[in-house]
Amino acid sequence: MAMIRPETEMKDSGIQWIGDIPNNWNIKPLYACLDEINQKNNPIVTTNILSLTNTDGVIPYSERGNQGNKSKENFEEYKVVYPNTIVANSMNILIGSVGLSKYEGCVSPVYYVYMAKPQVDIRYMNYLFQMEPFQKRLRQFANGILEIRLRVSSHDILHQKVAVPDYDEQQAIADYLDETCSKIDEIIAEAKASVDEYKELKQSVIFEAVTKGLDKDIEMKNSEVVGMGFIPKKWSVVRFMKVNYVRARLGWKGLKAEEYVDVGYPFLAAYHIVNNHLCWESLNCITKERYDESPEIKLSIGDLVLVKDGAGIGKCARIDEMPLGEATVNSSLSVITPNKLLDYRYEYYYFMSPLFQNIIARLKNGMGVPHLTQESMKDIYLPLPSKKEQQDIADYLDNKVVELDSLITEKESLINDLEAYKKSLIYEVVTGKRRVV
Repeated sequence: MAMIRPETEMKDSGIQWIGDIPNNWNIKPLYACLDEINQKNNPIVTTNILSLTNTDGVIPYSERGNQGNKSKENFEEYKVVYPNTIVANSMNILIGSVGLSKYEGCVSPVYYVYMAKPQVDIRYMNYLFQMEPFQKRLRQFANGILEIRLRVSSHDILHQKVAVPDYDEQQAIADYLDETCSKIDEIIAEAKASVDEYKELKQSVIFEAVTKGLDKDIEMKNSEVVGMGFIPKKWSVVRFMKVNYVRARLGWKGLKAEEYVDVGYPFLAAYHIVNNHLCWESLNCITKERYDESPEIKLSIGDLVLVKDGAGIGKCARIDEMPLGEATVNSSLSVITPNKLLDYRYEYYYFMSPLFQNIIARLKNGMGVPHLTQESMKDIYLPLPSKKEQQDIADYLDNKVVELDSLITEKESLINDLEAYKKSLIYEVVTGKRRVV
């Protein structure tokens, strides 16, 4: 078990990110603990391609479901990996892309492979790599243009000084963290599974309500629309563009960053839509002249905004309030105003439904940078109940979705707390601030 031992005498490690360490611990460069392996897979030792993620660690490439970088056919270019060696991605080590391999296999030449020297527990070293303060330390030695692809050389890694207890304590620390982190990971996995289940249920509830209504005994008919299935007999099916006024900021009216002002009229961008709700904070502002030149996209209560370009295409939000009085949108958003046949809240849930999101998925698969244009919207259909039934459906979903979102938030908060605790625990134990006895 682990416990805080106040009686343990501590000393200054001399290294800021490490802080105080037990008196009997030593400060050593990593090269005193690890040897780098640069064995080329030539002649061929193995054809088992290994992959590395910051969530699953080192796994066979086949277990990724052919996701990620495609493996090369020339195995001779790879580095050989053995069980109980550390694999580190030189381009992603700053975000924790380091793992302990259980397999014999080979990895990309951009990866580093390390083995433990005598009287060094490789598991202890692996936990050291997982510490956020250590990753932040390595950032000082990173090179590159893109933030997500900063490279740290193996030389710089191995010359970092770390806190090292004797071999027996390394083993005790590794044993404790293996057991404790495994239990934490199990709880996290269960919580993530619950989140997925709640999200699936949420999608199912929305789809059923938007396409089938609330009366389970009502007579149905074939909608004859792909993906829509059967709908209540009294409902109709309408073209999206027949019941909506759709517009966006276009052409020369597009805004540039240098036009933003400190005090003016706020406008929304795609990133202000978070979980299908608007975030009215950190908005940029434009002048009155720029605001007034595009009156058609000034927002009003009862409007919908829909992301029409890029990776976030299909995200939506509804305008229930105007907390800042007035607002407009940038070129990434469409403004949609339903006509008198539609309740905007009902259409909002239509946008959130798998029915509409599957349309968006097909657009994503069909082009490099997807765009939702008015032309592509001409072929979109939506089920249309009476206005009263739309309102009833929206009322029902307003309550049900809030309930499910609350459960999702609760589980996500638990996950975040556990992940933070795990990181803190690893740091405290690996730097000796919490002793394992």
